[in-house]
Amino acid sequence: MFMHPSILPILADIWMPRAASTVAGPIDWLFYFILYICIFFFFLILGLLVAFSWMYRYQPGKTQGPAPKHSTALELTWTFIPTVIVIVIFYYGFKGYLDLAVPPPNAYPVIVLAQTWGYQFQYPDGAIDDVLHIPAGRPVELILNSKDVIHGFYVPEFRLKKDIVPGRFNRLWFQANEPTEPDKPYDVYCTQYCGQGHSTMRSTVTVDSRIDFDKYIYKISHFVGPPPAQGRHIYEKHQCIGCHSVDGTRMTGPTWKNMWGNPVDFESGPRLAAVDAAYIRESILQPGAKIVKTFSNVMPPQSLKDEEINEVIAYIQTLSDNYKPPATTQPTSGPATAPTTAPSAPLTASAGSAPASDSTK
Repeated sequence: MFMHPSILPILADIWMPRAASTVAGPIDWLFYFILYICIFFFFLILGLLVAFSWMYRYQPGKTQGPAPKHSTALELTWTFIPTVIVIVIFYYGFKGYLDLAVPPPNAYPVIVLAQTWGYQFQYPDGAIDDVLHIPAGRPVELILNSKDVIHGFYVPEFRLKKDIVPGRFNRLWFQANEPTEPDKPYDVYCTQYCGQGHSTMRSTVTVDSRIDFDKYIYKISHFVGPPPAQGRHIYEKHQCIGCHSVDGTRMTGPTWKNMWGNPVDFESGPRLAAVDAAYIRESILQPGAKIVKTFSNVMPPQSLKDEEINEVIAYIQTLSDNYKPPATTQPTSGPATAPTTAPSAPLTASAGSAPASDSTK
């Protein structure tokens, strides 16, 4: 496909980050090919400039010779050589572009969904996470889509960069060479300015062995916990963390700290006496219905299931000082004074019925 990548990038470890994918070598080769051509012509032109300046400098008493005439051979030389160089660069660049655009048949598909300001990665079994894990040694196809504005997906170690355009599915593929070092994932950057939080729109890529990758997919597919913990998981997974704080800090959207049960003023319409479940549900599914005063309508509608919305509500409730969880009734242990006559035999629950004390669990 390309010349061996070690022929040109002699100082690759100094100029470039680690090449961690099978497509990095050809891309580096073309980069250094262009770089060394530019360096060669820079010194060639600079050397000729200095030489001609010295050769044709003004010298007292030296007579001026005839003016130079047109040279067809010289014209063809400086036209033919750059044309050949440009054709070579175009050929390898276009070939590399097509190679990245057409994934192999056995590529593992991952949907990359971008929104202000974060990424979501959805796997074939429906599992979603805000960081990307991929298996080593297997081609991976990324299907890129945006919920709002143009974003970018860039991983320097993989030499991958692609725009994420709303209303369009862009694709590219790569294959990671080997697993990443423990706790040292590769960074993912957004390369298109997408608003106030652009600089914080980052994620990571971890390359796992086949066994560790299967364990990771199982873990995120079977997250189990109480509703508030599930709500916290959804808050992080769906990038709510990028616009809504949970400690009172003002961000793009209203903070969730002490939101539950407190009044809220809107840009238009009557004041809401207290934030409740109905308002939160409406704000998730139809964010533009009621805009909180001093905030802008920048949140796209979220496609959460009913149970996921309920879990988010449960999490928001735990962040408010106004919320008091329902009191639980403790099982009764019997009267303070023992009966004078004890039953002759222990009481047992009949088949299909639960003990009396279970009704409060």
